[in-house]
Amino acid sequence: MQIEQRSFLVTGGASGLGESVVRAIVAQGGKVVIADLNESAGQVLVDELGDNTRFVRCDVTSGDDVQAAVAMAEEAFDGLQGSINCAGIAVVQKLLDRENNPADLEAFSRGVNINLVGSFNVARLVAASIAKRVAASTTAEVNADNGIIINTASIAAFDGQVGQGSYASSKAGVVGMMLPLARELTRHGIRVMTIAPGVFATPMIQSLPEKAREQLEAAVPYPKRLGNPNEFAKLVVHIIDNAYLNGEVIRLDGAIRMV
Repeated sequence: MQIEQRSFLVTGGASGLGESVVRAIVAQGGKVVIADLNESAGQVLVDELGDNTRFVRCDVTSGDDVQAAVAMAEEAFDGLQGSINCAGIAVVQKLLDRENNPADLEAFSRGVNINLVGSFNVARLVAASIAKRVAASTTAEVNADNGIIINTASIAAFDGQVGQGSYASSKAGVVGMMLPLARELTRHGIRVMTIAPGVFATPMIQSLPEKAREQLEAAVPYPKRLGNPNEFAKLVVHIIDNAYLNGEVIRLDGAIRMV
């Protein structure tokens, strides 16, 4: 699928990995609805990038919010060709604290709800929009690359650390639901892919103490540094363009394996 003149929904698109994806798609001639809770950052991005972008305030766990984002793409850009789901949070808490008190269940659930349920919510509504457009088309082709859904997992899905019970399980769920969705959506010509990034220079990582960031960089075999969000965006662009990529998770992590 060529990006030029096609439209995509990018959740978490106002900052970090999502912002880089927005910039990369627009640079390729594509159109983007930026779905994020950060209204000020989202509007600044729209003001900079121009008419090929729109912003909508969106909680990915809300069916109404995501449907409104999809509707905006349908109205402003004549439909959607895909989504890149970058919205997520990291909940850090041990199962038991130092006094052996149990973890907060609400915090655990919030992480799973945003990272996993939110990803499913976006996928179901974007897929419905694409499938309805394809069904209404009179020029449907066999093996047409009609749409793409790209979700963001994490290396924590495979190498979860102490305190990452919510984060690791939610990201493992994102990986686990990929193949069933990819298999189901074949009849509509919609692909489903997942990227599992390692340690990237995002606002969340950059907020860590300098010593902690240095330790993360040292743990990466090569290149021995944090990932650049532009490198994540480049992979997204390649996945969109390469129609034979489907039903797979790609680790983008400089060969790091957390132990």
